[in-house]
Amino acid sequence: MTFKTKESRLLLILGSFFVANAILSEFIGVKLFSVEETLGFKKFDINLFGVPNLSFVMSAGVLTWPIIFIMTDIINEYFGVKQVRFLSILTSVLIAFAFIVVWGSMHLSAADFWVHQKINGEDLNMNNAFAGIFGQGMWIIVGSIIAFIVGQLADVLIFHRIKKITGERALWLRATGSTLVSQLIDSFVVIFIAFYLNPQYHYSWQMVAAIGLVNYAYKFIVAILMTPILYIVHAIIDGYLGKDLARKLMDMAGRG
Repeated sequence: MTFKTKESRLLLILGSFFVANAILSEFIGVKLFSVEETLGFKKFDINLFGVPNLSFVMSAGVLTWPIIFIMTDIINEYFGVKQVRFLSILTSVLIAFAFIVVWGSMHLSAADFWVHQKINGEDLNMNNAFAGIFGQGMWIIVGSIIAFIVGQLADVLIFHRIKKITGERALWLRATGSTLVSQLIDSFVVIFIAFYLNPQYHYSWQMVAAIGLVNYAYKFIVAILMTPILYIVHAIIDGYLGKDLARKLMDMAGRG
């Protein structure tokens, strides 16, 4: 098969961005950052369910999450549930494959001259740094993959349920609404598996609920802010495809 038609090239581009950003999110997600301090604000001091001193500490993986959100809804809009479901499962397999490759690379014997390096005036053991950054725990890996699959499947189903009710109207409602529900699921599933079931941490349910709500609050705000960008991307794709082809694809996608 060659990518000669506009719709096949569009699916290739959207699917590539979807897969690339999902995998990228897993690897940069090991870094935690303060949202408030990044924006120049003082840290919040939130108390939820008896858990004190909570603030918006996020995984750096949230940087690519809005792109995944847009790709999911755009692919859903033009190509339907089956394509999003296929890409979600494929992406999960590729994420697992990527972690297997990283695990193998961590067990390679490091070259002597590479191990000790001076970075920004500080002596670093590069082998330990490599393992520390890429060697995420198995519970976290499993939790993130399961949360990704469950969240994506929930997203596509809710998206089409809303579309059946509203028709072609209210793109913001089906796109943002499905994302808000799927991210609510995602926020709690990953924390529950990675930190509640994990005997190394065994967080209390109060801790899981508090951290999950703080994470979801951030994702909720971002999802709302990304809605105008979704309309812009939608308009660009309509212009690329042409009205007739765009309408044909959306009609076919609506039938599943």
